[in-house]
Amino acid sequence: MVLDRRQDSKSDNEETVNVDFDFFDPKPDIDFEAIRHLLRQLFDADNTMFDLSALADLILSQNTLGSTVKTDGVESDPFAFLTVVNANLHREDPGIRQIIDYILSKTKSNGAFNKKLKELLAEGAENNTGIIFSERLINMPTEVVPPMYRLLSDEMQRAVDNGEKYQFDYYIIISKSFTETQSKIDEEDERPKKKKKKGDTKSSETFFFHAEDEVIQRKSEHFITYRFSKEAQAADSRRTFQDYGINPQGQLMLVSSSNFKQMIDEMLTLFAVPSQQ
Repeated sequence: MVLDRRQDSKSDNEETVNVDFDFFDPKPDIDFEAIRHLLRQLFDADNTMFDLSALADLILSQNTLGSTVKTDGVESDPFAFLTVVNANLHREDPGIRQIIDYILSKTKSNGAFNKKLKELLAEGAENNTGIIFSERLINMPTEVVPPMYRLLSDEMQRAVDNGEKYQFDYYIIISKSFTETQSKIDEEDERPKKKKKKGDTKSSETFFFHAEDEVIQRKSEHFITYRFSKEAQAADSRRTFQDYGINPQGQLMLVSSSNFKQMIDEMLTLFAVPSQQ
């Protein structure tokens, strides 16, 4: 995949940089540290609640399922990844057990969602549920995501044809979103500010870090946003977000298999790679 990345400049001196994004199967001997780092980014302040090494090992053990995106060949670090793990099959794996407990605890405020998840993730459940893990560096374009989902769908079908347990009835998708808060930078800025109306506060509207999450949410049977458990122990990078008026939060979405293909098709349409001139 080749994308044009245009530099901000005057129209008569515009520069276009072509960036090659290559898709690879996960490589256990190459990608471990990068996948663990992206998982840490995905879970934000709560990342210390999980055995991310065990989770990365499990993800990389499925090296014919899922994709990584790189720009400098197979030996380089991935800038993005996407995969799915069978939650029912691996429910006793340390990495997945922690994720299941976390998901159930974070959906307690939404009774219908929590009840559905308990049914899907219970021991001996009749349905198969996949947990989708996906994250990328913050400057990676959305256009790399739809091809990863399409590849994942094709890989799952091949695995099912070979008798593997990747026929899912539901998908749990873990992500992040954010709300706006009062920026400390604005507070420290000495420039004149508009006078606020009485009772004026920042909007509680939810915004997406990843544009594709808007599509996923529309196709979801249930979704919820939640505060991180370890916010008080947040890293410097998170406090920097908050300094600029961005308050990250977790997000969980549940998509049925019947909506999953529609979700991918909509992503492919909305985030199509522009044709090269």
